[in-house]
Amino acid sequence: MLKKFNKHIKNEKGLTLIELLAVIVILAIVAAIAVPAIGNIITNAKVNALKADGQNVLAAASLYFVDGGASPVTDVQLITAGFLDDAGGFATTAGGLGASVTKVPNGSNTISGTSANSTNTVQFISATNATISATKNVSTGTVKITTP
Repeated sequence: MLKKFNKHIKNEKGLTLIELLAVIVILAIVAAIAVPAIGNIITNAKVNALKADGQNVLAAASLYFVDGGASPVTDVQLITAGFLDDAGGFATTAGGLGASVTKVPNGSNTISGTSANSTNTVQFISATNATISATKNVSTGTVKITTP
């Protein structure tokens, strides 16, 4: 009996339909888990880029103020004065509404404005570097960053 069974197993080649279906189901489950996770990574990267644009404008404005520039200053003025190369998401061509930085005596300058890209918008309302870094991203809608 065992010899017949071993002989039968040696003659089998390939996979059965059930085995193929099991593999397909497993791959579908893995894909269903991976696709949303990848989508959130892309959204977070885009929002983080807009937040970085705000921090770049704040850094350029700090240099502008140290050089004796008047407060408040806009992103366009910073570009014209040579303190900023690109407004990033604040540029009206990118969908942004510009930025304005106000000098604060303790050094925590604040930025107000709207930065946007193709799918995301970040609104800065008297935000500092600390509040920009501390604000968590959301997957949909506008991220509002404000200093309490």
